[in-house]
Formats: sequence, structure tokens, C-alpha cells
Amino acid sequence: MEKGDYALASYRNLKPGEYITFGTYPQSVDGKELAITWRVLQNSGSQLLVLSEYILDCKRYHGKRADLTWRDCMDISWQDCDLREWLNHEFYNTAFNASEKQLIKTTLCTDNGKGCPDTEDKVFLLSVAEINDVSETRGKDWRRALGTDYAKAKKPDGCSLYVYDKTNKDNYVIIDGKEAGCSWWWLRTQGNKPSRAFFVGTGCSARSYGNNSIDGYGIRPALYLDLSEME
Repeated sequence: MEKGDYALASYRNLKPGEYITFGTYPQSVDGKELAITWRVLQNSGSQLLVLSEYILDCKRYHGKRADLTWRDCMDISWQDCDLREWLNHEFYNTAFNASEKQLIKTTLCTDNGKGCPDTEDKVFLLSVAEINDVSETRGKDWRRALGTDYAKAKKPDGCSLYVYDKTNKDNYVIIDGKEAGCSWWWLRTQGNKPSRAFFVGTGCSARSYGNNSIDGYGIRPALYLDLSEME
């Protein structure tokens, strides 16, 4: 699917749990760009909240050096972390063309952590409050996530997506009759210490103790699409 080749008129009728394709991003080991599949989380009639169905990449919440370990985590807020900068610059410019960018709203992000300032973002990670709100009506199964081959590949910054490979069957999904291990993915809310962030585990639970220099957690970008721009 080429960028911009989507049925805009049909977006207004989408229901939570349905899917759209929008933008492109590398998804294979060799970096081939493919259409991004997004899960609709909310449709207010004027805007869509969507979340990437797959984990698209693997990044630290904060820190870029390849030699960083979990012990190198530092106090940081969502406002100042490297992952927020990456989402709103490198990812945003890689994934979307000019026409698509016109449809992406600037979102006021709250629930960034105790004492952490609100932010305005084009692309963001979900917060703890947002995943809990969605789960009240949609359950928790949507939280289980698989990574693309690109997300699993080792990157120059040392990051590569952790894929569950132990014995707990709740941490797998069945794809084409075969078990596939799920992966962890970041939330934007600061964790139980200023050097930590919340993440979603392989069993769907939100955890507060992700050291922000960990190199094995994935990214499921989220954004709001402005339906008024689709007239």
C-alpha cells in the first residue's frame, strides 16, 4: 500500500478494535518499509485514537549509547526523554508524508507521572490511565503485542526487542497455528522512581519498574487522527 492510498471517508465509521493502515515504516530485517497497521482504540466522531498493532521498533526510554546498561538509568521525565524526541522527529518524519501529517493532531499528553509536566505531541506512547480506560471496555488482550522482525533486529545503539521464550503459555499468542512469544512495550508514565517508566509486560499487566536505560523494550506509537480533515 502506497503512502496516502487509504479510504479516508470510511474512517468516520470505524469502531474500537478495528484496523486501518496509515503511513509506512521498516518492518523486515532488511529494513523494507511496509504499511503500518493501527488498532482503533477510540472514535469520538471528530477524532480517532489509534495504536500501532505491532511493536515497530526497540528503543531505550532514555539514552542512546550502545554501551549503556540498565544500571545507567537516570532521573528523567517524559517531557525530556530521548524516546519522546525520537517519536516526534525521526519516527514522525520517517513514517508519514506531508499529506498524512496534516491528519495527525497535536495532542495534550497528561498522566506523564507525578510532578511531570504535560506535553504536546504529534506521536506519543500511551499512559497508564489511557490503557486502563481502554481496558474497561475492551479487556486486556489487546495489550499483548508481537514485534516486527525489524524491531527484533540488533540496532547500532545496542537495542533489540526481547521476545518471551519461557514456559508460561499466557505470554504467547497463536499465529497460523504456532505459538509466538510476546514482548514488552513502553508507556510514557514515569514509574515508581524518577529513573523508571511504566511498561506493559508479556502477560498484559502494566508494571512501574522499567529502568529507563533498558535496551529490550518495544515501541507501539499512538496518535490522534483528525476526522475533520477528512472531509
